[in-house]
Amino acid sequence: MTASRPRRVGLSALRPASFGAEPTGERLARMRRSPQFVDGQFRNPVPTRQLLRGSALPMARTQLSREGRLRRAPVGRIPVHRPAAEDWSRRPASGLRLTWMGHASVLAEIDGRRVLFDPVWGERCSPFTWVGPRRMHPVPVGLDELGPVDAVVISHDHYDHLDMPTVQGLIRTGAAFVVPLGIGADLEFWGVPAERITELDWHESTRLGGLTLTATPAQHFCGRGLRGPQHTLWASWVVAGPDHRVYHSGDTGYFPGFAEIGVAHGPFDATMIQIGAYSDFWPDVHMTPAQGVRSHLDLQRGEPGGVLLPIHWGTFNLAPHPWAEPADWTASAARKAGVTSAHPRPGEPFEPADPPAVHPWWREIAVPPVQGWPAWQEAPVRTELDLAAGA
Repeated sequence: MTASRPRRVGLSALRPASFGAEPTGERLARMRRSPQFVDGQFRNPVPTRQLLRGSALPMARTQLSREGRLRRAPVGRIPVHRPAAEDWSRRPASGLRLTWMGHASVLAEIDGRRVLFDPVWGERCSPFTWVGPRRMHPVPVGLDELGPVDAVVISHDHYDHLDMPTVQGLIRTGAAFVVPLGIGADLEFWGVPAERITELDWHESTRLGGLTLTATPAQHFCGRGLRGPQHTLWASWVVAGPDHRVYHSGDTGYFPGFAEIGVAHGPFDATMIQIGAYSDFWPDVHMTPAQGVRSHLDLQRGEPGGVLLPIHWGTFNLAPHPWAEPADWTASAARKAGVTSAHPRPGEPFEPADPPAVHPWWREIAVPPVQGWPAWQEAPVRTELDLAAGA
């Protein structure tokens, strides 16, 4: 087993197991050999700013304002679909079925295999159980009801994508864990057997039961515990089977790498794209919905094929934008670009070969924009951000 040690902090009382472990030994040596590892830390393909200078105070004002707080959460109960056992026992007719579990968690049933992306079943995306962003809807299905999982794929180590109790709950499934460089130290520390962990650098692949899983670049950053150097890698992911291929963005800003991934691995039957938690305060490491649609087109080599599943919205309150804005803006931008987007309720399975009609269910439980909701079918949705930008 590769050695690892708990991540260091000043006081032992502030070192919960959820902080994870620091990579050591051969794992650390392999990280240092990565082309992405420069001057002691991982770097993005394009230089990025995690937070704009001087933005802390304006951001706090925005986050704490009464108006902002009202719009950043639903005013009614989020409708959650609870899949029944027979849903899982019936194979997808097309060979590909996706179930968005909320936030960035997606179960992809692809060519006879089941791949779970960024599973977070915890009540809070936090190292602690008593503080941190709390989920706004229950998980659609318990881990013990999920059934067999062939692979768990993690995009990066932030708490809203890598959740210690969820990882430990998935160990019993016998799943393989496929992660970016360095994250294996956390998994081993939490009890995942070393032989079930595969760590990949960007552009590296592994084979699993007829599937090829490839780590691809992303524009983001890492961090658990106290802020330190970028000591684990972040990635987006391509999963290709004999008949289908899908893409999961993880967290990322918009960058030219999408087009390069499309050329190397696309086009895709479905893309799962981060379109929430964006802000003018951190423009380089998250995408707006318009950028998410643009990235889908890049991944499809400029053609509006495949289905875009918007992820990373609706479950946790992580940014100043209104709660429903990511979904409405994505639907608008997709219609304008001729892109097919799917907007299921959490837990509602669908097959990209036959995507369901888009119903704006989020509008029923959200504070409307000041100008009111635009007509759904008659015109593209223009959000407050569009209007402010003069779009």
